[in-house]
Amino acid sequence: MEIPRVISTLKKETPKFKETIITKVSRRQSPFQVLVSCILSLRTKDQVTSKASERLFSLATTPEKILSLTERQIQKAIYPVAFYRIKSRNLKKMSKILLENFNGEVPSKMESLLELPNVGRKTANIVLVHGFQKHAIPVDTHVHRIPNRLGWVKTKTPEQTEFALRKILPKKYWQDFNDLIVTWGQNVCVPISPWCSKCAIKKYCKRVGVGRSR
Repeated sequence: MEIPRVISTLKKETPKFKETIITKVSRRQSPFQVLVSCILSLRTKDQVTSKASERLFSLATTPEKILSLTERQIQKAIYPVAFYRIKSRNLKKMSKILLENFNGEVPSKMESLLELPNVGRKTANIVLVHGFQKHAIPVDTHVHRIPNRLGWVKTKTPEQTEFALRKILPKKYWQDFNDLIVTWGQNVCVPISPWCSKCAIKKYCKRVGVGRSR
């Protein structure tokens, strides 16, 4: 398993591609905005999430301000993200919980984050990494798929992948891992017919489950 070489190569290669929405948001904004952007991004393309986040943050950047908006105002701001009606409702619920239970602050512990509407382990881990600079491994479809293709893990669910990666991935790589793998998964190691011919880490890859490639 050539983990250090793979990580080193990806760090050199990924700047060639457009950064993910969560990376963009986390560079300059608060844990609350990272959390909101994560929720908006679920089942939604990055470009749509980016514009929706900007529109919403022009109106509200705190739980108090979200609660001051009507659901209709939130819906209008975040449309056309997937499930925008449900997400607008949950953003208000989440903001109320944050104010009532956490003094208006986003909690920095996994257990507390999971109490919030629309927040699963992936979102919670992203908030821990990008909102609080903690060591965590957010696992989405790309981070689940690519370590399995590489042959690093043999797992069936993202949650299994998270805990398997915790065992083999040195902690110094945890914070960068999601950004690197998601960028690679969106541009090179795509779900169907990956670009193996131009993959900079192909010599380290066992291509598990890869049939057709380009």
